[in-house]
Amino acid sequence: MTIATHKPSFGPLDGLKVVYSAVEIAAPTAACILGEWGADVIQIENTGAGDTMRDTAYIKQLERRNQRSLSMNPFADEGRAALLKILADADVFIESSKGPAWARRGITDDLLWSINPKLVIVHVSGFGQDGDPEMVNRAAYDLTVAAYSGYMSQNGTPEQPMNPGPYAADYFNALMIVGAAMAAVHKASQSGIGESIDLAMFETMMRIGAYYMVDYTNEGIVWPRPGARNQNLCGIGEYRCNDGFIGLCLYGVKQNEYLLGAIGLGHLWGTENIPSDTSGLWLSNPHADEIQSKLEEYCAARSKYDIEREFAENRIAAQVVMEYRDLVDEEHLKLRGDWLEWKTAEGKPFKGIGVFPKFRNNPGQVWRPMPPLGFDTKDVLEKAGLSAAEIQDLIDKGIVKTA
Repeated sequence: MTIATHKPSFGPLDGLKVVYSAVEIAAPTAACILGEWGADVIQIENTGAGDTMRDTAYIKQLERRNQRSLSMNPFADEGRAALLKILADADVFIESSKGPAWARRGITDDLLWSINPKLVIVHVSGFGQDGDPEMVNRAAYDLTVAAYSGYMSQNGTPEQPMNPGPYAADYFNALMIVGAAMAAVHKASQSGIGESIDLAMFETMMRIGAYYMVDYTNEGIVWPRPGARNQNLCGIGEYRCNDGFIGLCLYGVKQNEYLLGAIGLGHLWGTENIPSDTSGLWLSNPHADEIQSKLEEYCAARSKYDIEREFAENRIAAQVVMEYRDLVDEEHLKLRGDWLEWKTAEGKPFKGIGVFPKFRNNPGQVWRPMPPLGFDTKDVLEKAGLSAAEIQDLIDKGIVKTA
């Protein structure tokens, strides 16, 4: 088994050291993105089975690339001491747990700042570090924070709210973690003072779902769950064609004029209800049901590819709803280099998505696959200043685990 241990110099975050303790999706994905952009990332995994993502067949290879695996119990006295040495020169520490779990076990922000005043600490939890104790200490998954935030209630059909998948709340929060951490690193680099970020996943989802929420908080308006359509406008949503589905986003004066003519309702353009400067065909329009019905008939009788081409030529945003097989074959993705192949730790070929977004002057890259549990334990501890004897003592006591 050959896995590189020396991280090459690359990316806009080259020189940034990130340490995290979390499983599954939100925080680890954030750390993965930072690693793809050049940060040196260390994951602290438990000394049992490690990250639960290891149970998956394929996604683990994508979302744990560019990371080091340190298998350690940071809450044992010797483990805490080792953690402090590892964090002494770190830039970012991310932990994900129920509320202030780390503080309750003696690892407080002040303790971490006592050894590294510039450290950016990101606490990721479902419901925050403070507030109602019942909520703070409640278990959370992406679905439950989406439910609590009101985001789920905006998705689905009028009869049934639905959780957007796959794991939308986790992935939205991963991006929020990245943004918040980098904002704090920027400030710490100027002030020399670290930051503690209380990132409650449900609050991220409230921010994501604010578009229609503020209509309620200011006017009491509750828009219905739209299903495959938009809450307010005709011609926005997913429409069935004779060979699949197409996503449409109809908006604009010229676009509306063309669309009405194409579906046989051109006589409505320039009338009292649809003046010739109409940019949005609102559902409140008395002709909305007729427009929607005619558009559905128009799409159902045609190929999704023909509609995409025709509408795009007339500046209507229209895209075929791509399936997995379409993405793999899509020429645009190939030309942009969006697919990437590398080898797993076992030497097997693996195909996944590349590094996004694309930095022109300091591009990201994949420099190592997901390592076995504890593969980097000795290396990380040695770099933190522990002697071979000290490391062996930790191994003997079961506080750390090596591959």
